[in-house]
Amino acid sequence: MIRRVGRPGLIGLAARTAVVAGTASAVSGAMAGNRQRKAQSQYEQEQYEAAQQQAAMQQAAQQAVAAQQAAAPAPAAAPAVDVVAELQKLAALKDAGVLTDEEFAAAKAKLLA
Repeated sequence: MIRRVGRPGLIGLAARTAVVAGTASAVSGAMAGNRQRKAQSQYEQEQYEAAQQQAAMQQAAQQAVAAQQAAAPAPAAAPAVDVVAELQKLAALKDAGVLTDEEFAAAKAKLLA
């Protein structure tokens, strides 16, 4: 059998092509995997930053509400009404004919409520 020196034969050429294609496929898969991991890492970082920003906004809102509540004066207590004196005034108006029985009853109910 005579062996040719120089260029490879058909089988050698097919083997070289298979090696090149396999290497290209492996490199391509590795690059795609790296891109996917990098994209996932970037997505997780963005989600973390968004969560931190949301938490900071909520905390600022809570502080603003607390400051507003602290700054707001307490509502003044309603002046004490002398119920007996008011009932006497209503009775006097009814006796004078200024109020009807229904108006007197409504004013009395409102006063006692």
